[in-house]
Amino acid sequence: MRPEKPEIFPNVNMETIKEYGQSIAIALIIALFVRTFVVQAFKIPSGSMIKTLLVGDHILVNKFVYGVKNPITRSTWIKFGSPQRGDVIVFIFPLERDKDFIKRVIGVGGDTIKIVNKKVFVNGKLFKDPPGVQHTDPNILPAGASPRDNLGPIKVPPGKLFVMGDNRDQSFDSRFWGFVPVKDVKGKAFIIYFSWDRNHHIRWDRFAKSIE
Repeated sequence: MRPEKPEIFPNVNMETIKEYGQSIAIALIIALFVRTFVVQAFKIPSGSMIKTLLVGDHILVNKFVYGVKNPITRSTWIKFGSPQRGDVIVFIFPLERDKDFIKRVIGVGGDTIKIVNKKVFVNGKLFKDPPGVQHTDPNILPAGASPRDNLGPIKVPPGKLFVMGDNRDQSFDSRFWGFVPVKDVKGKAFIIYFSWDRNHHIRWDRFAKSIE
């Protein structure tokens, strides 16, 4: 008489496995929903937003603040607001749509932007730079050589944004490649939840730091 095959998991209840499976599936669906429509995490890979954001900062972006969008077509289902001057936003880079960029909104549709010797004017008034804005190059480039320090005046079309990095002399932004469609904005950056430097040393002072 052949001995019975031992059960591999003799004490496992199939109902328990089913319940665990359902719980995991629900958790994944909720996480996907939150990431798609509410909050998404990003890591800062470049220095274009220094001193506001450092390389190695991990940030959270509010995707709900401007409204609810179709994740495929980017069209707005429910609108709550629009990006405003001074907002730090994450958006699809117009020249390479598989990349996300983060910059500060300087001008919205209808605004006239002019840059004179590194000073930014919006509708004829000097734009008040946030504390994190910096200039690292004392040289001023003429308009014919580069749009970095002298530009315009140019008018921002409806439905578009003019954006710049806070590290003004080291940022590849609207001065060089033009405007950002509002529909390509993924959300507004609002907090740093983790940070470490190039040597993987944790920057404790940047934890839970709000982004302004």
